[in-house]
Amino acid sequence: MAKQKIQISDKTIGYELIEKLLDGNCHVSLSKSAEKKIIASRKFLDQKIKSSKVAIYGVTTGFGSLYDKSISGHDLEELQHNLVVSHAVGMGDEVPSEIVKLMLVLKAQSLSYGYSGVELSTVKRLLDFYNKDIVPVVYEQGSLGASGDLAPLAHMSLPLLGLGEVHYKGKKHSTSRLFKKLKIKPLKLKSKEGVALLNGTQFMSAYGTYCIVKAKKLFALADLIAAISLDAFDCGISPFDAAIQAVRPHPGQVSTAANIRKILRGSVMMSRKKSHVQDPYSFRCIPQVHGASKDALDHIARVFQTEINSVTDNPTVFIKENKIISAGNFHGQPLAISLDFLCITMSEICSISERRTYKLVSGQRELPTYLIANPGLNSGFMMTQYLAASIVSQNKQLCTPASVDTIDSSNGQEDHVSMGANAATKAHRVLQNMETVLAIELFNAAQALEFRRPLRSSALIEHFVADYRKRVSFIKNDKVMRREILNTVDFLKEKGQKHIG
Repeated sequence: MAKQKIQISDKTIGYELIEKLLDGNCHVSLSKSAEKKIIASRKFLDQKIKSSKVAIYGVTTGFGSLYDKSISGHDLEELQHNLVVSHAVGMGDEVPSEIVKLMLVLKAQSLSYGYSGVELSTVKRLLDFYNKDIVPVVYEQGSLGASGDLAPLAHMSLPLLGLGEVHYKGKKHSTSRLFKKLKIKPLKLKSKEGVALLNGTQFMSAYGTYCIVKAKKLFALADLIAAISLDAFDCGISPFDAAIQAVRPHPGQVSTAANIRKILRGSVMMSRKKSHVQDPYSFRCIPQVHGASKDALDHIARVFQTEINSVTDNPTVFIKENKIISAGNFHGQPLAISLDFLCITMSEICSISERRTYKLVSGQRELPTYLIANPGLNSGFMMTQYLAASIVSQNKQLCTPASVDTIDSSNGQEDHVSMGANAATKAHRVLQNMETVLAIELFNAAQALEFRRPLRSSALIEHFVADYRKRVSFIKNDKVMRREILNTVDFLKEKGQKHIG
């Protein structure tokens, strides 16, 4: 399949493009206008270095608390090389390759506006890595979320210099050896280029935009899975009436209720007379809870939309104003707070999902205890609820905010940091947990639905469940459940999107 050609320009990157970048079937290049801006910015910086006697932070001075150390002209390039290698101290797990590839493009986007004074060849090399699927090995730990994502971006930048490690064609390689094999020459950074590469929020931004794209899809699946649970638990449709939403018109609540009504349209199970007056909150309040998370996600998405289309390195080069300004656009506080909020937003979807699973296995409303035909001899789905509960509890711990913490660094020069990088990796963990918890609910809800036969649910649900049954069968007797849960997670990843439009 031919790759879709995408150009980076002064136009904004949106989430539709982020999805395409994550799919990987893209070839990304710079527009001519972006190239001209990058070249002009570099020319302006070179002239400033030659003509000005005023110190330029990170260009003719050291970094952080070493800002008062002057660097001689013949050492300017070595300064940038040293910055990259000295800051590559990352530890912990490797960052997933698809997030690293997004980091490469987001860094190129930020540099493409012509406010950073970098060489055109440096920006092009970032995009070459993305296009050729040469993925730097980056580690989760090391960024304080201010002064830029220093350690992660240093590891991302090492391979530009022929250093560090990369993933290529399914294997991890020494960059120097791979470059020799592919006949790629390492870059030699010029003045300011190291600080431009390392100062920025692309680690936090890549994690955040990745989680937002995935969370939106999982939120839509959460509605669909919840609708199956509604029929499986013999719930009523009245809490989803449009009139109820109209008198408390939060957008997410209104849209969720409408979506549930659409999913359940034509369900015989839902339309039959009910013997109970009200349903538990975890069923009755789906519009309010799911809706609140959707509204929060929309807000978070707007914050990240602004961030990925911003200049976040330091210092910043302004040609028209004839200025080079040292400031703080690298500070990740807007992202850190939003990532903490994202953790809470996703965690609540998990929390209410687990409560529905709990009700489904409880032996109420003519469903067998633990959703198995012969409980006692069989423990059935008992442990699936335990699993969901343990994950939901972990989410609560992961929702402890990172953004309220700060620790001095660089001898007190960097005396307030966002800790947004820790918020980012937490959010990614909660995202993975949400996928598992929703898979557990689907596993239980599909099982419970079979005990309502011969009654039928809606056409949409019956089609979805039939597709699911090709992957996971009805459970008649006890067996090892782990494989079924993994298959359910895979089903949501591979097939789920097809059923939510």
